[in-house]
Amino acid sequence: MSASPPSDEVRPLTIGLLLDDGLDRPDGVQQYVLALARHLTARGHTVHLVASTTRRTDLENLHVLGRHLGVRVNGNVVRTPLPASAASVRRLLAQVPFDVLHVQLPHSPLLTGRVVRRAAADVAVVGTFLILPDSPRVALATRALGLAERRTLRRFHEVIALSEPAGEFAQRAFGVTSTAIGMPLDLSAFPAGPVQATAGGTTEIVFLGRLVERKGPRELVAALALMERERMTSRPWTLTLAGGGPLVDELHRAVRTGGLTERVRMPGFVAEEEKAQLLAGAGLVVLPSTGGESFGISVVEALACAGGPVLAGDNAGYRTTMAGVEEQLVDARDIRALARTLARWVDADDDERAAAVRRQRAAVHRFDADLVMDQVEAVYRRAVRAAGR
Repeated sequence: MSASPPSDEVRPLTIGLLLDDGLDRPDGVQQYVLALARHLTARGHTVHLVASTTRRTDLENLHVLGRHLGVRVNGNVVRTPLPASAASVRRLLAQVPFDVLHVQLPHSPLLTGRVVRRAAADVAVVGTFLILPDSPRVALATRALGLAERRTLRRFHEVIALSEPAGEFAQRAFGVTSTAIGMPLDLSAFPAGPVQATAGGTTEIVFLGRLVERKGPRELVAALALMERERMTSRPWTLTLAGGGPLVDELHRAVRTGGLTERVRMPGFVAEEEKAQLLAGAGLVVLPSTGGESFGISVVEALACAGGPVLAGDNAGYRTTMAGVEEQLVDARDIRALARTLARWVDADDDERAAAVRRQRAAVHRFDADLVMDQVEAVYRRAVRAAGR
């Protein structure tokens, strides 16, 4: 007696994760796509990555459909693709029997848009809306793209947004209704260690992220210089300003000008496997983004394993990520208020710091990969049913 075929609710899917950028950089979109690929593969699905110029050779089922150009958008350099050839798109769709195409939004009509338009009608199309602009110019450009792509957007069966604010912007810009699902985090990669006691010792403050304007490193250095100049703390502190980006030279100058050279270490880029160790040794993690955040992967990682309290910029995306620890949000644009908040936590007693860490570690569990991937899979199953596949 032959076994019954698996039902549509349990059978493995063939999924294409599409983005208009390459996969060489460790930015948020790339981290999201690669995390989805890793967890979906672990669940038995077949995952194909469809991208523009990518030099990595360690990625399975990678399809590079063209080259891209760098354009600065929302404080980042975004690679916008050159047109994917019709022949390469047809070849991909003929070779791979996709059940689901999962597009990172907003998307380009020149690469992922071409794949979606040429896909068979019974291929489910899902999108994740990944941005929340802090610039009226970027918001206007995104709305214009949404108008231009309305016909393609009608192919989408389901849309995910990384946060509720991102979903609200997706509705305004693209006219789509979304389901808010955060970034899947493998908590085992960010194990919770002991709380870093500071009584009688030095508080190590850690910033970990890209050294670009909207991540707030300028404001952090300025606030610490003010804190030191006005002697707001009674305890010693140091700062590890970790990451790379266009502000490196400017920040070195600001550290020197602020008289902080002996207190500040700038180690540059931190590899993925070293992040958890750096965060676990921190007495205070400060991620003072000034805006333009749809979610906050770095915030989630810090909440999971930081050895001390995590302070995050009070912007719409981070408010979602910091739900449960909202009292640790800071307005990074108010340098004096930021300096006072930093001083309060440098001088906080160990009981107060331990209580903050307990709240953080409880709050982060909603981003556990198993919980998030259950939600993502449910979206895929709904989309497959809607496509009639």
